[in-house]
Amino acid sequence: MTPIRVLFAFGTRPEAIKMASLIQDMRVDSRHFEAVVCATGQHRQMLEQVLDLFGLCPDFNLDVMEPAQTLAALTGRLINELDRVTEQVKPHWICVQGDTTSALTGAMVAFYRGIRVAHVEAGLRTGNMGHPFPEEFNRRVIDVVSEIYFAPTPSAAENLFREGVRADSVVVTGNTGIDSLLRVAEKPCDWNGTPLAGLASSTNLVLITAHRRESFGQPFRDLCMALGTLADQFPDHAFIYPVHLNPNVQKPVRELLSGRSNLLLVDPVDYVTLVHLLKRARLVLTDSGGIQEEAPSFGVPILVMRETTERPEAVEAGFASLVGTDPNRIVAEAAAILSRDPTTTKVRKPNPFGDGRASQRILTALRNYPVTF
Repeated sequence: MTPIRVLFAFGTRPEAIKMASLIQDMRVDSRHFEAVVCATGQHRQMLEQVLDLFGLCPDFNLDVMEPAQTLAALTGRLINELDRVTEQVKPHWICVQGDTTSALTGAMVAFYRGIRVAHVEAGLRTGNMGHPFPEEFNRRVIDVVSEIYFAPTPSAAENLFREGVRADSVVVTGNTGIDSLLRVAEKPCDWNGTPLAGLASSTNLVLITAHRRESFGQPFRDLCMALGTLADQFPDHAFIYPVHLNPNVQKPVRELLSGRSNLLLVDPVDYVTLVHLLKRARLVLTDSGGIQEEAPSFGVPILVMRETTERPEAVEAGFASLVGTDPNRIVAEAAAILSRDPTTTKVRKPNPFGDGRASQRILTALRNYPVTF
């Protein structure tokens, strides 16, 4: 029997986290699969941390990033480089995850070459092409050319059905990110090796992540003002903000939030540290899609600092609230949570995004797919 050759193309840390468990499990099943990994280099430094954590060594490492590169330039370079890799590998499937530029171009190259596309985390939608930008466009295009769709939730599957996708090509799997999260949550975390070494274990923590492109400019400054107000109002809490390296994030954050002893602006932390921060947090203030999926595994309430979310399951299950970037609303809703008894803030429900077995469901679907190679 010829193993099914799957080319994984990804370039950002969130993609790597959500692909890692799937690649690990696929490589264990070498009788049925041959997994080939191409790291595009879209987020090289942050990506390498995750690959090392999961013991993954890419078969191909691309170097596509340049300073101040436009989306158009990045897209063009990725198409050329991924096409070269695809010609060499000759995969049966190209597997992409989510909605990044790496995922978009991987799907485009597969379409041009007549190769089947497997889309992990298919079917997410906000209904607004500008929020998030360019991710809403990317994922819609990927789903136009996909052959099999691994929807993380029934709601995501329903989005695909409304767009005319055949029911027999959609598999509801749960989110592979939860598989990886639960594996990492079992690992110990050496706090002494992190910027948070001085924090007492009893400290009330608030985790912040904010970097979305569609918020750049005044909306981002507004949410920064809200974060500063909260830190001033709750001096007994430690507000931990791993600050994205993008200059559009760094500049307003350093300008508006520096100088507060309980608001710790740190460099991006490794994934193990992030997971353990989530486990300890009382509240998460975020614009990240991945955090919206991960925090429910630990019962942590989430305030989503965006106007829309493609993960309504977190809101419907009572884990998350959409607060946008209006500073008054952010402060009011965060203060309502932080003013409560810390023992009552956890949300005691199952995570709607997964149970840790998504990767195995995907492998079963690919093994049983009705095509011969």
